[in-house]
Amino acid sequence: MNSQAQQKIDTSVPHSARIWNYWLGGKDNFAVDREAGDQYRRVFPGVVNVARASRQFLIRSITFLAAEAGVRQFLDVGTGLPTANNTHEVAQRIAPDARIVYVDNDPLVLVHARALLVGTPQGGTAYLDADLHDPHAVLAKAGRTLDFQQPIGLILSGVMGHVPDYDTARSITRQLLASLPSGSYLSLNDGTSLISPEMQQAQDDYNDTGAAPYTLRSPDQIDGFFDGLHLVEPGVVPCPQWRPDDAVDTPADIDAFGGVGRKD
Repeated sequence: MNSQAQQKIDTSVPHSARIWNYWLGGKDNFAVDREAGDQYRRVFPGVVNVARASRQFLIRSITFLAAEAGVRQFLDVGTGLPTANNTHEVAQRIAPDARIVYVDNDPLVLVHARALLVGTPQGGTAYLDADLHDPHAVLAKAGRTLDFQQPIGLILSGVMGHVPDYDTARSITRQLLASLPSGSYLSLNDGTSLISPEMQQAQDDYNDTGAAPYTLRSPDQIDGFFDGLHLVEPGVVPCPQWRPDDAVDTPADIDAFGGVGRKD
């Protein structure tokens, strides 16, 4: 483990990426994360289904982009901790020449970035230590790996809730999309509390722990991130309802909404 990155990892407060990893059955978490994750689950037991539905949506949307839309470049901002079926693994199974840039500013993700960099010889993967709140820096660094003259799939999976102000969150999304060429796509999903009010209570309790807060948004607000884009059918829906396949194993109505939109 990189000693400098290790020193930056705070194990005294829970961290959403590590809790997410715990809910998905991973091992990259600490006792404080497991305690917070269990507390969240006591208030809202369905959160594990939300985590799984979000991950399954990510896999299906990347599959669509690589297999049906012909996208060969991906910018995954707010990567989180590596698990099974990471963006490059899904994309490069379909298109071995696909190029992927991962972006995160979590020191623990930086430690594990080597797992994100093992792609196919034909393609390419890169990891950027950069902040979602600075889209200009993200785009400038991503340009070293991606060709901004060719379509790019922008992935924002469960990350925009970390930008509490909705107008700011939409501005960041617009700035990222503005630099992408026509034919690019946005795949975005985030949490809501429309279906299970208990999720809002659980989220409020989590936000009170001192950890970086996460803001649950309405489906209409999530839909707003796609303004100016052509939504791919079936639009912005609960994640399990977006082009479901045999791998979907969560309830159809769930507090994780997502969609995919094309920039014309």
